[in-house]
Amino acid sequence: MALALPLRRALPQLPPLGFLSTASFALPISITIPPLLADLWESVLRAVPKKKTSHMKKRHRQMAGKALKDAQNLNKCPGCGQVKRAHVLCPTCVKDTEFPLVQSIDGAHPLGCHHIVTDANGSRAITAGFDGNLKVWHSQEGYWSADAATTASVKDVHPWAIALSGDGQYLAGVSESGRVGVWDLNAGGAQIRDHETKGSFGTCIDLSADGRFIASGHENGAVYIFLTDTGRMPFSLSGLVKPVRAVAFSPGGRILAAAGDSKVIVLYDTSSGEQIANLSGHSAWVLSLSWSSSGEYLLSSSFDGKVKVWSIDTKMCVATHSETEKAVWSVKWLPKTARSECFATGGANRSVAFYREATGG
Repeated sequence: MALALPLRRALPQLPPLGFLSTASFALPISITIPPLLADLWESVLRAVPKKKTSHMKKRHRQMAGKALKDAQNLNKCPGCGQVKRAHVLCPTCVKDTEFPLVQSIDGAHPLGCHHIVTDANGSRAITAGFDGNLKVWHSQEGYWSADAATTASVKDVHPWAIALSGDGQYLAGVSESGRVGVWDLNAGGAQIRDHETKGSFGTCIDLSADGRFIASGHENGAVYIFLTDTGRMPFSLSGLVKPVRAVAFSPGGRILAAAGDSKVIVLYDTSSGEQIANLSGHSAWVLSLSWSSSGEYLLSSSFDGKVKVWSIDTKMCVATHSETEKAVWSVKWLPKTARSECFATGGANRSVAFYREATGG
């Protein structure tokens, strides 16, 4: 490194202090840096640590950009088919839909009605009242009227819980004494089966879709399966020691689900009577059960207002709905549409709620 102006170390030769105070001057310095050292400064700058951005912050920025992009996109709602923004609830589906009252039948049961069952196509219905009487109803062009002749044929039938076959021909009921009966409504209400149990209050009953089985649940926790063709009782099922409030056959009749005050849903194999699974998750009495049309899912409701959807394949709860804290008395899967599965609930909050399967979008 060469200096253009060499410095002298002899102190006497320096200008006097008075001169420095009266005159100002600058000494230009010229420095020549070799090429080897020219890149040293850049290396030093690169070695200085910069402010780092964590991976999580980078990911958040990426997701924020993606969300902004998706929020501006439009797609079709899988529920109603209307165009909506992505990742936003469909305004058409969430708005209050008006369901006008079509018909009201006053005085059908003076003391009130506790059970209503219908056939598969909704042309015949049976109601059971607290006065112990049954009434048969017929639907024509969307309006219901009493079927006086059939009602008269079952005037001596006093079951507590009732079930109707899919074609509307057979009525099954279980009484307070625990007796299970079957009546043929197309044959003048003649009783064709009479099954005796251990005398415990009959709380619930169900008919399999193919008409082969009848299942009844009782206050003492017992569950019985009967064969409709022979009238024989092949299985008396255990597993529930508290009152049973709901029994339901799968669409194929292969599995029977039963639940009640034990807060557990028990699945039984109808061919062997063996207990195949316990579905635990409810914290209150289980009041109602319903199978999806494919048999893949089981719907349940409880006294604390919870509604759960169970996967039969994994034996796990896949969805829980808790829009109310009051008891949900009944749940029912609706006939499947081309878009998605739907179900309805009704309970102590005096309203009927409809749910549809979340298919994304």
